[in-house]
Amino acid sequence: MATTQWHETMHIDDLWDGDMAPVEVDGTKVLLVNVGGDVKAYLNRCPHQAWALDEGDLDGETLTCIRHMWTFDVTDGTGINPDDECLTTFGCEVGDDGVIRVDVG
Repeated sequence: MATTQWHETMHIDDLWDGDMAPVEVDGTKVLLVNVGGDVKAYLNRCPHQAWALDEGDLDGETLTCIRHMWTFDVTDGTGINPDDECLTTFGCEVGDDGVIRVDVG
C-alpha cells in the first residue's frame, strides 16, 4: 500500500483561477492548473513528444500543447485531440493554510 507524500509547492493566492504554473516537486516537473478554484497537478510534459505544457495555451478548461497543438481537458487530464491520450495526473490538495500540496509518488 502506497503512502501519500505531500510536497508543498505554492500558495493558492499565487495561482489565479484560469491560470497555470510550472513547479518542481521532488525532482519532477509538475504543472499546476487552477480551474474554477479546483487545483489540478499534471506532469509538465505532453505525452506526444514531452514538450513542456506550461509553454502552451490554457483557454478555459482546454490546454493546447504549443508544439503540435494536441489538446487536453484540464479538469481531468483526458485528451480532446487526440482523444486516446491523457496527461499524467498527480495527487493534489489545497490545505487550510492555502498551500498547494502535490504527491508525485
